[in-house]
Amino acid sequence: MGDDLEVWKKIAQGDANAFDSFYRETGPRFQSFLRHLVGNHQAAEDLAQETFTQFWKRPNGFQPERGTLRAYLYGIGRKRAAAWWRKQRPTEEVTEVEGGFGSEEAHSLVNDAFRRLPEEQRMLLWLREVEGQPYADIALTLDIPVGTVRSRLFTAREALRRIWRSVPEDARGNTK
Repeated sequence: MGDDLEVWKKIAQGDANAFDSFYRETGPRFQSFLRHLVGNHQAAEDLAQETFTQFWKRPNGFQPERGTLRAYLYGIGRKRAAAWWRKQRPTEEVTEVEGGFGSEEAHSLVNDAFRRLPEEQRMLLWLREVEGQPYADIALTLDIPVGTVRSRLFTAREALRRIWRSVPEDARGNTK
């Protein structure tokens, strides 16, 4: 994918091929990000579709001097996920376990530890550790200063460490 500014200009001019390339490159990881925010595969698909549709119809909100096109998209998605959560009934439990970690038990433990974190900490860790986004992009996505991203990431990592240490070693698969 080319320079963000060029890609954005093409999309803003209605270039379906540029949009398609951006979608194919960004879509799967973006949907995975949303799935971890909302905990529901179908809701994540819907939110991703709505976000990309909004971006296609109204791409003018992107400001290249503030960050990357991907960070801009993730910021829109984060806001849509927050709106989705506000619409959920308080008693409605949304959980989903997704395969891919090898052992179903290990995945369940990791998923449980991750879910025990507050939403913002889950989001920060996902963007940095899974997506590999730079601090500046995360700052743009969350609309906070870079220094705040760094300090909150430190806090999130420590919280995850405490949760993980509270899991018995034999449940984590460690043997001595």
